Amino acid sequence: MVAITERYDRLTDRLRAAGDWLAPLGLRLLLAYEFWSAGSTKLDVEGGAPNWFANTDFPPPFGLLSADLNWLLVTWGEVLAAVALLFGLFTRFFAFSLLVITTVACVSVHWPETWSGLSQLWEGYSVSRVVEDGEFRGNFRIHMLFFSMTLVLIFWGGGKLSLDHGLIKLTQRGDLIQDRLSDWLTLSLALLLPGVVLVYLIPVWGIVLLVGSAGAAIAHRMRG
Repeated sequence: MVAITERYDRLTDRLRAAGDWLAPLGLRLLLAYEFWSAGSTKLDVEGGAPNWFANTDFPPPFGLLSADLNWLLVTWGEVLAAVALLFGLFTRFFAFSLLVITTVACVSVHWPETWSGLSQLWEGYSVSRVVEDGEFRGNFRIHMLFFSMTLVLIFWGGGKLSLDHGLIKLTQRGDLIQDRLSDWLTLSLALLLPGVVLVYLIPVWGIVLLVGSAGAAIAHRMRG
C-alpha cells in the first residue's frame, strides 16, 4: 500500500510540474482565439457603435459612458487581451480585463431579466436564446465557461510557457514561482473576484462574498 501511495505521489508531482507548463497554455490559446475573433470583427465596423450596441443598457459604471466609448473599450480590450494572452504577457491583468468584459456582456445581453428560482435560471445555461411564455430565459453558458477560464488565469497566471515567466526569470525572481502565501488576505482575494461578478448577476450572493472578502481583509489587518 505504501509503495502504491509513493508511486501515486510521484506521478502527481510530475503532473503538477507538467501542468505548470501546459495547463494555463490551453486556456490562454482558446481565450485568445475567441476574443480575437470577437474583437477583430468589431474592428471592421465603421461609423462607431452599431444600433444594437447603442440601444443596450449597460450596468454601472459603464452605463454612464457613451455607446461609442463603450464600443471602443470593448473592441480594443478584446483585441489587446487576445494578443497578450497568446504570448502570456501580463496575463493576470488581461484575464481580469476579459472577466470584466464578459461580465458586462452577460449582464447586458445574456442574463435573464427575471427568474423565479434557480431551476428557472438554469434554463438559461444554453448557447441559444431561450424564450418561454414570452420571457427571455437567457443564454449564458459560454459566459460561465469564460468566467471559469479567466479566473484560473487570474489566480494561476500564464504558466511557464509565457513571457510573464520569462520576465520573472530575467529579473532574477525565479524563487517567487513556487512561493505560496496563505493568510486572511488570500481568502479575501479568493472571495473578492467571484463576488465582483456575482454582484451584477445574483446580487445577494455577490454581496455575501464581498462582505466575506471585506471581513477577511479586516481580520488580516487585525492579525497583522
